[in-house]
Amino acid sequence: MSAPDLESTADVARPLDAGPHAALRAQFPLLESCVYLNSNSTGAVPRDVEHVLARYWETLRTWRDDVWQGWLEGLARYADSVAALIGAPPGSVVTDANLSTLLARVASCFDYRPPRNRVVTTDLEFPTVPFIWNAFRRYGSHLDVVRSGGPRFDEDALERHIDERTLLVCVPHASYSSGATLDLARLVRRAHDVGALVVVDAFQTVGVMPLDVTALGVDIVLGGSHKWLCGVGTAFLYVRPDLVGDLQPAATGWQAGDRAMTFQPSTGWAAGAQRFAGGTPYPLTSLASQVGLDLLAGVGMPAIRAHSLACTQRVIDRAEAAGIGVVSPTEPHRRGGVVCLDVPDGETVKKRLAERNLICSWRGYLRVGPHVYNTLEEIDEFMDALERQRRGSDR
Repeated sequence: MSAPDLESTADVARPLDAGPHAALRAQFPLLESCVYLNSNSTGAVPRDVEHVLARYWETLRTWRDDVWQGWLEGLARYADSVAALIGAPPGSVVTDANLSTLLARVASCFDYRPPRNRVVTTDLEFPTVPFIWNAFRRYGSHLDVVRSGGPRFDEDALERHIDERTLLVCVPHASYSSGATLDLARLVRRAHDVGALVVVDAFQTVGVMPLDVTALGVDIVLGGSHKWLCGVGTAFLYVRPDLVGDLQPAATGWQAGDRAMTFQPSTGWAAGAQRFAGGTPYPLTSLASQVGLDLLAGVGMPAIRAHSLACTQRVIDRAEAAGIGVVSPTEPHRRGGVVCLDVPDGETVKKRLAERNLICSWRGYLRVGPHVYNTLEEIDEFMDALERQRRGSDR
């Protein structure tokens, strides 16, 4: 099944209806002070997170050890909510502080003795990924970075690099630097044909694009809460359930053991993805992130994707009409939630727009990332200001 087939129900660009959309927008206080088009960097956080923080402080103020039971239930609920969002079964997702921690834990599972010691990635991946795999060279890993030659993935080159020497294929679902997406179904087929596993960095897509890990047969998926999931400071790891039993992370902690909560020495690994847990967990970020995840689940991924496509199409249309270079793919099934624009002196432009409370980001290109809480009118306001900046009439 191709990527467009997987998105067939969501590939129609249509904004959310005005009434429900206004109610959703009211949940995000940040929108009251600015036009916020930066969810690809850090998403807006719902106002009800304030209640979570207040309850957390009250728990600390009146401390009793038995609060841990509720906290552990909250951690499990968040992990299973993420699993439901990505089409995974309960118990197949675990959370921790950040993606780097979880990816290093995954990397510690493997034997890198040749000939099968190659890790194939792409130059459109976020810098943490090659940095971690390069660190594992001391154990024998060989990092093979496939050059893209531009803002899009070179999928033909990726396929050519995947062979019987490949242990892992570690790629992003969408590039943080261009917004281009990867045909995961094609990649999974090629990797599995030669006996390799696929590790997907979905930080730039989960929450704004549909992802069904079961339908794709992808082996490992990582992501986090603070972008499109409208959360704070927590990351997640999915491991294919029939693969878990074959993986034993060397970077680990007591929560990964089969007797962790008895406070006795464990004799084996915990069931499911819990074996990828570390030490004593920090519950606050998952508890706070549950609020945004519940809001997104209430909207539904097809509607979120349709709204996102309408918003990014408006950015593309306005940019093309103004003669601004569009770096991101213009085909709906080939772009994620962000549109990257080639604007001269883009970092300065970004700062000038921010002075007018028009918020985007710059990573070599101007990145415009509308989310489900944004409106087409906000995009027009932003693009009007960007055009004035380019004409030099709004300094």
